[in-house]
Amino acid sequence: MEIKQSLNLKYFLGVLLLLNMFAFSMANKTIPSSINWVITEAKYARLCSTKKILTVNGLFPGPPLYVHKGDRVIVNVRNQAKYNITIHWHGVKQPRNPWSDGPEYVTQCPIKPGASFSYHIIFSTEEGTLWWHAHSDWSRATVHGPIIVYPKFGTTYPFPKPYAEFPIVLASWFKGDVMEIIQTALETGAEPNKSDAFTINGQPGDLYNCSKQGTFRILFDYGKTYLLRIINSIMNEEVFFMVAHHNLRVVGMDGAYVKPFKTNYIMITPGQAMDVLITANQSPSHYYMAARAYAGVVYDNTTTTAIVQYSGNYTAPSTPLFPNLPNYTDINAATNFTKRLRALASKEHPIDVPKSFNTELFMTISVGTRPCGDTSCSGPNGTRLAASLTNISYEQPEVDILQAYYRKIKGIYTQDFPSKPHYVFNYTADELPDNVLTPTRGTKVKVLKYNSNVQIVFQGTNVLSSAENHPMHLHGFSFYVVGSGFGNFDKKTDPKGFNLVDPPELNTVGVPKNGWAVIRFKADNPGVWFMHCHLERHTSWGMDMVFIVKNGTTKATSLLQAPPYLNPC
Repeated sequence: MEIKQSLNLKYFLGVLLLLNMFAFSMANKTIPSSINWVITEAKYARLCSTKKILTVNGLFPGPPLYVHKGDRVIVNVRNQAKYNITIHWHGVKQPRNPWSDGPEYVTQCPIKPGASFSYHIIFSTEEGTLWWHAHSDWSRATVHGPIIVYPKFGTTYPFPKPYAEFPIVLASWFKGDVMEIIQTALETGAEPNKSDAFTINGQPGDLYNCSKQGTFRILFDYGKTYLLRIINSIMNEEVFFMVAHHNLRVVGMDGAYVKPFKTNYIMITPGQAMDVLITANQSPSHYYMAARAYAGVVYDNTTTTAIVQYSGNYTAPSTPLFPNLPNYTDINAATNFTKRLRALASKEHPIDVPKSFNTELFMTISVGTRPCGDTSCSGPNGTRLAASLTNISYEQPEVDILQAYYRKIKGIYTQDFPSKPHYVFNYTADELPDNVLTPTRGTKVKVLKYNSNVQIVFQGTNVLSSAENHPMHLHGFSFYVVGSGFGNFDKKTDPKGFNLVDPPELNTVGVPKNGWAVIRFKADNPGVWFMHCHLERHTSWGMDMVFIVKNGTTKATSLLQAPPYLNPC
């Protein structure tokens, strides 16, 4: 998939990049493949109108990245658009290499218009489906694409090899400029405009006006089994997904395998990726695959479709058969699906769940408000909407935290992110006191000792009576989801139900509406790592924080050196 494209760099910058690539190759005793990507604006027609969107190499969704387990890849990104940009390799642990993780002002300063950056992507234990996306403002709405991590050469899937496979990328489509939408929302303090459609592989489907001709189609041969690599890159909604009259067999999630189980639907949150087998065993015809929102708070309640079309001679129906999707408020359907997820935990694909922990965080998740000073904002009662973790609303610094940590630049962040709330209340009550509405602001990090076993209790809250399912994503790690439930977490009784045998190994977990989820991981990846809600409006409002994992005692357990070239802030 290498695309020949001149980087058009100044001579000295080109030399630095070449030296960087050479040093990386020699340090790791391998020469990684190199791919060139160009960020451009391209015209796309959707929903009866045409507009320019940010793309990679002019594609929406962007180009797939195909690798094998343990590979190393260099992606040279040239920004020829008018906005700053960064790229994050979602679910790739990047051992000791946060320099290429991507979130702006966390691990790098953005790639400015006309500038370039070489991402060195180190794959380790990941196997299955992941994805990449922009990690600056709301540019990920159109700047995203699949990462396909095949098994190592000489090995194979822990299930029969499918006849063929298809990436299924779910996304949001906005008629307006997404960068202007979020900028206006942040200036006024109000909710941003909702998306106008969902898409499957770039197409809304024929339930939307003017979209019938472009509806995405998959051709099935009767009796064959296919692998669907389903990615939720939607901006603000979890979704239910189904294929009419067909059972699905879930075999993987977030770059790890799960114990296979049959289902007729999945629930997938923004940030998650699932590997799903489907067998073409129905009467030859046309069938809809469809996705629509699952949310306690309705945001975009439209439905996107694609068509599964059987090959052969038969009379096609005037309208494809439609799946019976769960209702958008069906909490039981969402819960029943997620409770079935278990790690494969086989000899070939072992897991290592921390049975105990020496570092614990109790982290509340809230959407509240902040006052607007002398003016009136468009949020509730003239305030400005603000989101928080443990009542801290993340404030983006002017210099990236990784560079500040590495070069010991003072005044960029503080190391006092709290391990538990300062104020304890009934987090999921129907009515809450006003004094829990307003978070404090700051760029606070939590420092973890190398190799410490960490437990995080995510506690959802009903602040503003607007509880949602929050997809929490941690960079630099996969973690084990050892438990979840509704109401307030009870540290005496709830741990008795923890799964410490085969919990799913994920990088994004949906914290139930008005409920809690508990994760565990070993802090064995030194560096600076972002954690945030993958509902993009919540990230923009401050539902984020940063971990700094200290070095171990050896060079092999310490942060890699900074590359020769870093983008200036």
